[in-house]
Amino acid sequence: MEIIIVLAVLGLIALFFVAQYNRLIRLNITVDEAWAQIEVQLKRRADLIPNLVETVKGYATHEQGTLDAVITARAASTSATTVGEVAKADGALTNALRGLLAVAEAYPDLKASANFLSLQEELSTTENKVSFARQFYNDNVRNLNQAVATIPTSFFAGFAKVEARNFYEVENPADREVPNVKF
Repeated sequence: MEIIIVLAVLGLIALFFVAQYNRLIRLNITVDEAWAQIEVQLKRRADLIPNLVETVKGYATHEQGTLDAVITARAASTSATTVGEVAKADGALTNALRGLLAVAEAYPDLKASANFLSLQEELSTTENKVSFARQFYNDNVRNLNQAVATIPTSFFAGFAKVEARNFYEVENPADREVPNVKF
């Protein structure tokens, strides 16, 4: 009878270890998935930008500096790899797009262009998706970081090779401001 009790206790302890390990692995995979969603939305935005730039370029030929800034920021955003690099490049691209949309204000024909309006709507929708993806990522990072930092899962983090992750944060305070673009 004593052997059965010892085996039952050992079995429960083993189940507890497996449950904690699996919880950490699931949280880690969820954060990876959330990061992939940010990358998908940023790629979608990066793919829309050349069309938007070409549309504006046809109307605003003397605004080359603004167009170049957008193209440069897009290139930087597609080559960033870490959370910090992506956040920094994303902020620069957002600022460059604000400049591009501000330039469009000076061109009534451009503002009325169906192609431009369609691209602007797609970009706006994509920006919303990027925002939701960032929030989803940060929510999952919070859950993972809490698990890594709290008992009992903190005891299993090293064994599961899971560590705390960085949040997706806006580094430049100007990027936190809502753009004031009027059409």
